[in-house]
Amino acid sequence: MRILYVFFYLALTLPVGAAAQVPPPVGMPTPAAPQLSASSYILMDFDSDEVIVAHEVDTRVDIASITKLMTSYVVFQELASGNIGLEDTVVISENAWRTGGSRMFVEPGMEVTIEQLILGLVVQSGNDACVALAEHLGGTEEAFASIMNFYAEQLGMSNTRFTNATGLPNADHYSTARDVAILSKALIRDFPDYYRWYSEKEFTFNNIRQHNRNNLLWRDPAVDGLKTGHTEAAGYCLAASAKREGMRLISVVMGSASEQSRASESQSLLSYGFRFFETVQVYRTGDKLTDARVWKGLTEQVPLGLAEDIFLTIPRGRYDDLKPRIEMQSDLLAPLEEGAEVGRVRIELDGDSVAETSLVALEPVAPAGFFGRAWDGMHLWINGVFGDDE
Repeated sequence: MRILYVFFYLALTLPVGAAAQVPPPVGMPTPAAPQLSASSYILMDFDSDEVIVAHEVDTRVDIASITKLMTSYVVFQELASGNIGLEDTVVISENAWRTGGSRMFVEPGMEVTIEQLILGLVVQSGNDACVALAEHLGGTEEAFASIMNFYAEQLGMSNTRFTNATGLPNADHYSTARDVAILSKALIRDFPDYYRWYSEKEFTFNNIRQHNRNNLLWRDPAVDGLKTGHTEAAGYCLAASAKREGMRLISVVMGSASEQSRASESQSLLSYGFRFFETVQVYRTGDKLTDARVWKGLTEQVPLGLAEDIFLTIPRGRYDDLKPRIEMQSDLLAPLEEGAEVGRVRIELDGDSVAETSLVALEPVAPAGFFGRAWDGMHLWINGVFGDDE
């Protein structure tokens, strides 16, 4: 089947507020990414999944309390499904109470609500809260860890394994900077109503007030999460997310030297991303890009568009240099189902493809009657035999 190439320029405008950010000087090249002393790190855009900065992102490392992102993800799944409620109470076991490391200071036999335990997990990084939730939902922490691994696989965290809900050291418990970024995105995307807890700066329980260990919540008002971690094996770790003028970035720093350095290094990644890059939505799901002729159908034209949004993260000031290109089947035949792929849409920058997705029919086209099909069939035959096949 012949392929028809159609070229046209984007005519969409930048998202509202994008122009308000201070761009680099005109003609200024994008500088090299900051070099951190951390053992591994990543900076990723939330909407486009573009990795802006990467260093040893697939190296398996101990992630300490960053583990609790998955613990909360499982809990949020249970909340969203209606299996538990925020006001449900959990009776604290002696096992949960005896768990070492950071604590929210629950006591054996105490009845604590799910919401309190979530805040103890998220804000205070309480290992006791994690074990209490794990036992409540999984029966045992070991069983709960198997649920964590199930969701890790579902999310595509291919270099991750959990053996506990807390992040306490275990040789078979590990993840990577990339996988933590994937998990961070999933938390924000799947549970926006629950994600707000990650921006809480302090929580008081049992008459003990503790502050969130994520120092970026005080440094940068754009930061609204996520989680710190520290053990001797893991070093100092921080998964962070910030949103400025509609652009959300996720940074993950693993194996930093100190509490201060993990915050500073995370801030440098976020600042670099916001300063020198922008994320634009060039097309939306269902937007009509063009119309195409359909043969042997009840209608002669079908609108074509996309089955998914296209977000791009590009160097600032390069939006007008984007070139979209359509590759479409030249002869579309009915019947044609809504959503049927009829070509490809490719976005290019400086001759390189920066995004590609399916071009689909936005409406169904039913087959014509006998005479309609015969007439179009004759037309196609004449073109095929006598027509110009270029």
